[in-house]
Amino acid sequence: MGTVPPQLRRVPGLRFAKLLGSGFDFGLRPNLQRYGFMAEWDDEAAAERFFATHPAWQAYQQRAAELWTAYLQPLQAHGRWAGAAPFAAAAAEGATDASDGPVAVLTRASIRPLRAWSFWRAVPPVSRAVAAAPGLLAAIGLGELPIIRQATFSLWESVALMQQYAYGARHDGQHRDVVRRTRQERWYGEELFARFRVLRAEGSWDGRNPLTAVQ
Repeated sequence: MGTVPPQLRRVPGLRFAKLLGSGFDFGLRPNLQRYGFMAEWDDEAAAERFFATHPAWQAYQQRAAELWTAYLQPLQAHGRWAGAAPFAAAAAEGATDASDGPVAVLTRASIRPLRAWSFWRAVPPVSRAVAAAPGLLAAIGLGELPIIRQATFSLWESVALMQQYAYGARHDGQHRDVVRRTRQERWYGEELFARFRVLRAEGSWDGRNPLTAVQ
């Protein structure tokens, strides 16, 4: 986590990248055995070349007991991450929305320190609601820094089922209520939302490929 970011800045074709830690059940307790790597590339060939040959990634694989990699096409992106707007240009280059098939959702926020307590108090009921949501294939809470720089990544059977959870009346409206409060109480200093079509995935996540259920 500390030594690889400088190496990533020299990778050909890599536009944007973040190494991420994780927490148990979207909470404050860190999971020191699970990490994420989110990246935007010039093209698929650049990504495949990195995964096949780069020494940092080879070392990462050697230390991993399990590895799951998804190739994603941006469909929608708004907001900023560390001052940048990753995925937005690719989403605007003509990618049409996915009417069927699996989709992935990334949410990322820099939480204002004085709002952190309110944010974390709201997490447990939302975590329980998303775990029970129809159509959810997998989800994980990620972060760049403990407590104040957080992200989520979730995988869904379809756009319709994802939107049913995010904007519908199910689960007592927990997610909708939290979204409303983020605006009213100004929890975030910076935030980003992105939605992707899942082109393909390799490897396993908790002993399985989550996409198997919809293939």
